[in-house]
Amino acid sequence: MNRRTLLASSLGGSLALLLSGFASAQDMDDTSRQSLDTVMAFMEAMGGGDMDKMSALMADDMVWHNEGDKSVPWIGPWKGKEQIFEFLGIFSKNFQTTQWENTDAFASADTVAVFGRMNAIITESGAETGEFSFALRAKVRDGQVILWHWFEDSYAISRAFHH
Repeated sequence: MNRRTLLASSLGGSLALLLSGFASAQDMDDTSRQSLDTVMAFMEAMGGGDMDKMSALMADDMVWHNEGDKSVPWIGPWKGKEQIFEFLGIFSKNFQTTQWENTDAFASADTVAVFGRMNAIITESGAETGEFSFALRAKVRDGQVILWHWFEDSYAISRAFHH
């Protein structure tokens, strides 16, 4: 299975529907709106497995950082498109998202925060993570994501991974 198919199945095609309400729900300046739109477009591309769109929305020097247990193979900083796509391949082989709900999204200038709930299955162990909260802090420059700093229940993820 190629990484596009893996990522699409990992994040689920319904992600785009969950994102559509946030961009129109806030009153904000043009820069903040553009930053929020960029982050939501990136999430939508990721959820749909559209690697070309993701790549176009990524700055060449983008940093993706997942917090958590360093023994889990997708935890840690990933720098630049090549490393990030390598990471996404590892992630999508190991993690199948079964629930994703964005509950809040805010933007101020170049910074976007998204909060929500999710659930997943670790594919190797078959263990479910259980529903947990997540938070994202993203930064945008010139219409491209430069930082994707992901926070989740690292204990639940680690426990399911090592099950």
